Amino acid sequence: MSEFFDPYNADKPLMLKCSCGRDHSVAEHQAEEAAAAQAAATLRERSETSEFEAYSNAFVEATLVKSLFPHEPVRRAFLKAVGRRTAMAAIASVLPVASLQAMAQEKGALEKTKLKVGFIPITCATPLIMAHPLGFYSKQGLDVEVTKTAGWALVRDKMINKEYDASHFLSPMPLAISLGLGSNAVPMNVATVQNINGQAITLSLKHKDNRDPKNWKGFKFGIPFEYSMHNFLLRYYLAENGLNPDTDVQLRVIPPAEMVANLRAGNIDGFLGPDPFNQRAVFDEVGFIHVLTKDLWNGHPCCAFGTSTEFIRQNPNTFAALYRAVLNAAAMARQPKNRELIAKVIAPTQYLNQPEAVLTQVLTGRFADGLGKIQNVPERADFDPMPWQSMAVWMLTQMQRWGYIKGEVDYKQIAERVFLITDARKHMKELGQDFKAGPAYEKHTIMGKVFDPAKPTEYLNSFSIRKAA
Repeated sequence: MSEFFDPYNADKPLMLKCSCGRDHSVAEHQAEEAAAAQAAATLRERSETSEFEAYSNAFVEATLVKSLFPHEPVRRAFLKAVGRRTAMAAIASVLPVASLQAMAQEKGALEKTKLKVGFIPITCATPLIMAHPLGFYSKQGLDVEVTKTAGWALVRDKMINKEYDASHFLSPMPLAISLGLGSNAVPMNVATVQNINGQAITLSLKHKDNRDPKNWKGFKFGIPFEYSMHNFLLRYYLAENGLNPDTDVQLRVIPPAEMVANLRAGNIDGFLGPDPFNQRAVFDEVGFIHVLTKDLWNGHPCCAFGTSTEFIRQNPNTFAALYRAVLNAAAMARQPKNRELIAKVIAPTQYLNQPEAVLTQVLTGRFADGLGKIQNVPERADFDPMPWQSMAVWMLTQMQRWGYIKGEVDYKQIAERVFLITDARKHMKELGQDFKAGPAYEKHTIMGKVFDPAKPTEYLNSFSIRKAA
């Protein structure tokens, strides 16, 4: 990069400001890069301590055990019945992802070491992104290129065409791709959820005195993709407030990076989008945060990390190594003490290309709401990697509710085929460790209404506002 401009760099826009495209000076750009490098170095040091190694190993093991026993009474009953040692031996042999016996064998020979992993530049991708500068991929023997991607349709196409080995997904996307919704059917799997919460409904400042959704008839809203939690949660919220999202408002698919610009231009009245763009709208003084999606469904999944079923079958050891790297990054991202440093690491151009202040507000949960208040919501965004199959069932009910899926749906079969949690259960049974003592799926509460994944049809039929047959 030249001292002032960079007119011969094909990868960067030629603008009369910093050649990275941001409106800051070269000196500020260099200071940001230096801060990011120092933050990454500090986080690497923390990751190499015996304390973090013990924490990370315990986090991964707890995550896996929780996947087997989503209900605490069942876990406790199982442990009391067979004892700690027998339980540990049984669980160690059947880790909860298809063909992850490889993971139980420490580091088997990697079938493939050079990988290309896609991501959309949003905070949801934090574990997948930060695993790169922190060296978590290389520690597993992997040479991973993390590739910024312009939009979700492109992510889908690159995964289908095998241009990416794995990718950051919207959590409903692997379900949709596997079912052939909006594309050719290609079996995909969710290995981990990248983040929970981390979304909001953001409105234009002109609507700051119009906070009642019942008055939003005729509004235009942006969503990042049809097969997204953003779409399903916005539809749910509108319908609970008496509006039909197919007839009373307009929903427009807009790439996350273009949402703030569309809000500024008056093309939309608001959006339900991923962070950091909700906070960026506040930062740019064009919008305010109407409601965090955490307040609609606390703990809801947003994005996921996944790959094709074919990749897992052909490269089980490589997939296991990739899985470990992302889980280790999630373990670090979950610790509040790391969040401000993580904001520095993922802020630069090659990752999110956002002001550090915006990312810090999102990740720490202390943020300006655009209405003159400073909010303190530590759980605004979190990184819980559990791909609950009950969450997949809920997504399928909403796909059916809004007409994306026609006809009968085998919710359980689809969820268990795509969301990789409990291939272990059948192996546990083979070891004589059957635990049918309780429900296998977690219940969830969305806007005060309990969703029981054991009764998806009843749940679906309880809604008066839905797509006309």
